[in-house]
Amino acid sequence: MKNKMLAEATLTGWPRCCQLYKRLQKELLAFQNDPPPGMTLDEKSVQNSITQWIVDMEGAPGTLYEGEKFQLLFKFSSRYPFDSPQVMFTGDNIPVHPHVYSNGHICLSILTEDWSPALSVQSVCLSIISMLSSCKEKRRPPDNSFYVRTCNKNPKKTKWWYHGKYLTRTRNFFLLFRLKKIKLQESRMNVFKALN
Repeated sequence: MKNKMLAEATLTGWPRCCQLYKRLQKELLAFQNDPPPGMTLDEKSVQNSITQWIVDMEGAPGTLYEGEKFQLLFKFSSRYPFDSPQVMFTGDNIPVHPHVYSNGHICLSILTEDWSPALSVQSVCLSIISMLSSCKEKRRPPDNSFYVRTCNKNPKKTKWWYHGKYLTRTRNFFLLFRLKKIKLQESRMNVFKALN
């Protein structure tokens, strides 16, 4: 009963017919009644706005992150669930992981190009738990310092490249840029040779 009252209290001001409202209310209740392992909703975070949630997370037992505490920030746009939520780690403790930047941005395909309206906050949380649990070595992405200096505050505005074992977003960007530049120079040289 308390969970239902909290879900309804957070929806003040939203039109009852709004698809976003209905979906978030449903997900909020589902999350409160059956949270993913090691995760709890910071109920204060949804009291003022249902479009921004903070989820407290504890590292899974038997993993490199066992006993560590993290916070995830979920922000939902008016296009949710057709548009993925903005999800990032926040707070003082950002996990050191090859797919997590020191500013909290997460390189995970379901948060961008592999998003589906069939996914939910719970499925995103389970994917993040799985990502952290499968980590064999705590380290930052190779381009962390450059990315953090130059990225947009919204991680959804980053064009991520997914390459399985290691994240190489910036390195691949520069390689692609160099290849295009070389091809452009070669084509200019070919035109110059053809004219002579």
